[in-house]
Amino acid sequence: MRNERIGSARAKRGDMLFAAPWSALERLLLAAICAATLFFALVTPPFQAPDENQHYMKALLLSEGGVLATQRGEAIGAQLPRAAIDLHAVDFPTDVPVTLRRFETAMLAHSWNADASRPGTVFAEFPNVASYAPTLYAPGAAGLLIGDALGLPRLGSFYAGRIVNALIALALLIAALRLLPFGRIAMLGVALLPTFAYQIGSLSPDAVINGMGFLGLALALRVGFMGQASAGLVLAAPLLALAKGVYLPLMAAGLRWPQHRRDMRPWLILGAMALGAAVFVGWMKFSGGSQALYHIMSRKTGESVMTAPLADQLAVILNDPVGYVRILTSSVIERAPVYALQIVGRFGWNAILLPLVAYPLAAVMLGAAVLSGAEARFGVGQRLWWLAVAGGVALLIETAMYLTGTPPGADFIQGTQGRYFLPVLPLVLLALSPDRAVRGARTVLGTSAAALLLIAMISAYDSFWVHGFVTSDGMPPHDGLTRALLLPSPRW
Repeated sequence: MRNERIGSARAKRGDMLFAAPWSALERLLLAAICAATLFFALVTPPFQAPDENQHYMKALLLSEGGVLATQRGEAIGAQLPRAAIDLHAVDFPTDVPVTLRRFETAMLAHSWNADASRPGTVFAEFPNVASYAPTLYAPGAAGLLIGDALGLPRLGSFYAGRIVNALIALALLIAALRLLPFGRIAMLGVALLPTFAYQIGSLSPDAVINGMGFLGLALALRVGFMGQASAGLVLAAPLLALAKGVYLPLMAAGLRWPQHRRDMRPWLILGAMALGAAVFVGWMKFSGGSQALYHIMSRKTGESVMTAPLADQLAVILNDPVGYVRILTSSVIERAPVYALQIVGRFGWNAILLPLVAYPLAAVMLGAAVLSGAEARFGVGQRLWWLAVAGGVALLIETAMYLTGTPPGADFIQGTQGRYFLPVLPLVLLALSPDRAVRGARTVLGTSAAALLLIAMISAYDSFWVHGFVTSDGMPPHDGLTRALLLPSPRW
C-alpha cells in the first residue's frame, strides 16, 4: 500500500515509479503494427520504397565487408556483385516512363533464376547515402548474409534483408514502448500510420532511424521522470546521433528543472547528448568529412541540378538570416499538404496515394490517440517545452535539407519528406494529451487504426499487383471525387 501511495503521489506531478501495465487494446495495436509491417515487407515489389535501390547497395557493401564508399571521378559508390546490382538495373528498375506499371509474379520468378547469367562485379553508385553510418545498415546487411548462408539467390537475400530490417525496427519499437514511463498510446498512434510500417518493412534505414528515435525519446523520458535506464541512455545517444544527427535533440524532452542539488538527471541527459554529438562528428571525420554532391530534379523548375556544397548554403543563411526565415516559412507553408499526405501513407516512391478518405481517417486516429491520455499529470510549462523540442527538431530537419539537398542559393527547401517527422510526432501527441483518457477515445482509436491499416494494405496490393500505377506523383484530381475518396490514386 505504501508503494502504491508513493506511486500515486509521484504520478500527480509527472514523476512515476513505474509505467502503467499494458492494456489489451495496446497489445492488439502492437500486433496490428507487426502484421502490417511484415505484409508490406513481402508485398511491396523490390525497390518500391524511396531510395531503396541505394539503401540496398549500401547494405550490400557492408555485407561484403566494406564500410566506406569510394570515388571514381564524379561517381561515388563501390564495386559490388553484378548479380545483385542487376536486381535493380535490369529486373526492377525505377527510372521507367510515366506509364502504367504493374508487377507480376513471373518477374519475381525470372529474377530468382537469373544469378548464374550475371557473373563478376560492377561499380555501383549510391551518392545520396554514401556518408550514412554503417549502423543504419547493419540489420539489412545481416539479413543479406543470412540469405546468402541459406543459399538463396540474390532476390531471396534481398527479401531476407527486408525481413531482418523490419524485425529489428519492431524490436526497437517494442523496447521503446516498454521503457516509456507514460504516453504509450501516443507512440503507438504514430507507429500505426501506414508510412511507418511501409518504411520499416523495406531496406530503408528508416527502420533504424525511427526505432532509435522512439527508443532515444523513451530512454530520455525514463531518466528524466523516473531516474532509471541511465546506462541505456548513454548507449543509445551515439546510435541515435549516427542514425540522424538532427534527432539527437529529441533527448532534451527528458530535461526538467533539478528537484534538488544532487539531482544529476539533467546532467546525465546533457552528457549523453554531448557524447552522441561527439560520436557523430567523429564518424563524419572518419568517413572523409566531405559532402557527397548529387543530381536532383528541382521542384521549382523541373530541371536536373546539383545539390549545393554545405559551406556555400551555410553562407547563404549566415549572410541573411531573416531571408532564410522567409525561405523556411514559405517552404513549410507550401509543402505542408504534401507532408501531411506522406506522413499518413504514400507508397511506391511517393507515387501512390491512398483513397482520400484514409487521410481524414488518420486524423481521427491521431486525435483519438491524443484523447486516450498520457496517464500522468503535467503542467503547461512541461508541455510547452515538449512542443519547443519537437519544433526545434523539425527546424533542424528542414535546415539540414537546405544545407545538403537543395540547389545552390535556392529560395526554397528541397527534399524534405513527411516521413522525416515520424520520430518527432510521439512527443507532439504526448504534449497535447490530457492527463486521463476521454471516454470512448480508445474505442475510436482501435476502430480507426484497424480500418486505416486495412485500407493501406489493400491499396498497396491492388496498386502494385492488380491494377498497376503510374510512376509520377499522384495528386488529388479536380473531378471524379467519389472514385478518389474510395480508391487509391492509380484507380482514379
